[in-house]
Amino acid sequence: MPISVHLRTYTGETLAICSHPSINALCLRAHNLGLPGLGHVDPEDNTVFNRLQLRLLIPELIRLAQEAPTGEAEAARELLALTEQMQSKPHHVLLFNGD
Repeated sequence: MPISVHLRTYTGETLAICSHPSINALCLRAHNLGLPGLGHVDPEDNTVFNRLQLRLLIPELIRLAQEAPTGEAEAARELLALTEQMQSKPHHVLLFNGD
């Protein structure tokens, strides 16, 4: 099942969702490149990034948006848009929902 990414409040309210079909491939590419943030997203469980962890995640997404094949690059850009929303709001997380 594909990974979806949810921008959520700490109380569990979902504010936005990215369900790009290439998120799984993007995470696999990050894993193969040894990237410590996106490369450790669990495709079979939930992985959560808080605002402080965006310092690790954003540079990885920027790199992948520039270097990855088209579909994966689009997914990276969509995820970057979620991180932009998250940076301006305290008490929010990005939940990578694997299944």
